[in-house]
Amino acid sequence: MAVAAPRARPVAGPSTAPAPVRVRQVPRAATQARPAPRARLTRGVVWIALVAALLAGIVALNVAVLELRMERGRLKSEIVELGAQNAELEARLSDAASLGRIEAAARRLGLVEATDVAYLRLDPRR
Repeated sequence: MAVAAPRARPVAGPSTAPAPVRVRQVPRAATQARPAPRARLTRGVVWIALVAALLAGIVALNVAVLELRMERGRLKSEIVELGAQNAELEARLSDAASLGRIEAAARRLGLVEATDVAYLRLDPRR
């Protein structure tokens, strides 16, 4: 492994030295306005409160969505239950309206089926 030798510096004579540059110093307060530590603390607390409020809003929104989903599930099960009840009632109605059942009820009441058709002529003059 090779090691680099340090470079030789040129020797500066009295005529090659640069003149020193004077920089005007500005007071620190004029260049940067630093807030007081209390103001920085207040801003930090405001940001923390803002983030906490946003997070609380997100949690509240999620809870509301969860409640709506639970309500939707309950309503879906109620719809299925009511559909089953409708089907049962339609079956009972169909059974009650059947011709055989109506004829049997008429016989129990003493009604008989007509054998011949008779017409009554009403005199409009009376």
